[in-house]
Amino acid sequence: MGFFSKDIKTMDDLFVHTLRDIYYAENQIVKALPEMIDKATDQALKDSFEKHLQETHVQIERLEQVFAQHGVDVSGVNCPAIDGILEETDDIAGEVDDDRVLDAALIAAAQAVEHYEITRYGTLVAWAKQLGRPDCAALLQQNLDEEMKTDKGLTVMAENHINAAAA
Repeated sequence: MGFFSKDIKTMDDLFVHTLRDIYYAENQIVKALPEMIDKATDQALKDSFEKHLQETHVQIERLEQVFAQHGVDVSGVNCPAIDGILEETDDIAGEVDDDRVLDAALIAAAQAVEHYEITRYGTLVAWAKQLGRPDCAALLQQNLDEEMKTDKGLTVMAENHINAAAA
């Protein structure tokens, strides 16, 4: 089912579809992060990825709560966008020989993932509110806040030392 599927007829359908999209994405991220942790050489970057892996598990649990609160089955839908971002991450990481450049590339890739998540969560929060679901919106907002904090932390790390070391 594509994002603009014929199965989406109402705002509620769109909300559930997008919820399933981010659920799939978060599960793919859980699979990808351990490899990113292994490839990172900067200890602060490794630690950041480790922390985000733990947060992602909690975010998945929150998504499962949203599914339950909304009265729909927990399931994901294929998300070609996150698959593409993660595939690109793997491709780039395999091409970089200098560890310092690899760390910079990993931050850039992680931020591409974060930005995707931020757009999805921001949209879902707005739609949950529109649908009269402040309970769902509150859980989704927690995920959004964590994604934004992670993105900001990666920016600080890149600007403070990772990018300079790679240059």
